Amino acid sequence: MAFTTMRAGLAVAATLMATTALAQDYPDRSITMVVPFAAGGPTDTVARLVAERMSADLGQQIIVENVGGAGGTLGAGQVAAAEADGYTVLLHHIGMATSATLYRNLAYSPADGFAPVGLVTEVPMTIVARKDLEPADFPALMAYVKENADTITMANAGIGAASHLCGMLFMQAVDAPIVTVPYKGTGPAMTELIGGQIDLMCDQTTNTTEQIKGGTIKGYAVTTPARLDIFPDMPTVAEGGFPGLEVSVWHGLYAPAGTPPEAVDRLATALQAALADPGIATKLAELGTAPSPAADATPAALKAKLDGEIARWKPIIEAAGVYAD
Repeated sequence: MAFTTMRAGLAVAATLMATTALAQDYPDRSITMVVPFAAGGPTDTVARLVAERMSADLGQQIIVENVGGAGGTLGAGQVAAAEADGYTVLLHHIGMATSATLYRNLAYSPADGFAPVGLVTEVPMTIVARKDLEPADFPALMAYVKENADTITMANAGIGAASHLCGMLFMQAVDAPIVTVPYKGTGPAMTELIGGQIDLMCDQTTNTTEQIKGGTIKGYAVTTPARLDIFPDMPTVAEGGFPGLEVSVWHGLYAPAGTPPEAVDRLATALQAALADPGIATKLAELGTAPSPAADATPAALKAKLDGEIARWKPIIEAAGVYAD
């Protein structure tokens, strides 16, 4: 009995020593930040801004790796299966919550397969079109789409992507099916929209602001409750008569479930430092968004957001009857 007790005590001591060493030494090498979408898209833009500033705080480089496909579930699955040592993290958006319903046979649990680190930003979305689309304003656009639903094309970045979710709400609003064209990321979709091969898209301001201001695409409405400072003349969807189209794309940082709390806390501290950087705030403002406040850039806040959004989107997706598998 004494030997067993002593052995158990030694095991606890060893665990405590290992934890202390981690707290003191982490990170001692580079960290991979997986973005589950193509390079050049809006989530990738946010990730690279944050990764650069977090690297400076951590003293180790964060390498952004794009693992696109299956609406973000390939990249998320890769992180869920990674070693839980703090050296592989995931920057994902609202799709982390919606995938819990969209995909009925996921190999991981969006709710329980990760250790939340913190919220990063909440990005507004815009209803945009090729620059020569006929309607002059948002109400006219909605009427035009309903009348021409069989010929209108709407791009998205694949089932489960933010552009797909917004597009689903858009089709509910016009009460008509639209021909949807999935791409491997909103970067390629934007290229096609600019080229006039696609009529419509609903996408984050991080991907549309420069193009709208440059006149390469036409902006019709923002999906926020209030107008945006960067687009003071662009109405909200509610002003156009469609309040049900309000949606924003929140981004969160995650580690695999089981990652030591000390590593998660260190990542959260670095994230908070990055989001407090005036330079990051300025760059995000230019893209129509803002960094999450320190109170939201925490594991508890992200966990609450994720659970709430899973509950919010579940009945919407089930009512639409659209699944990815």
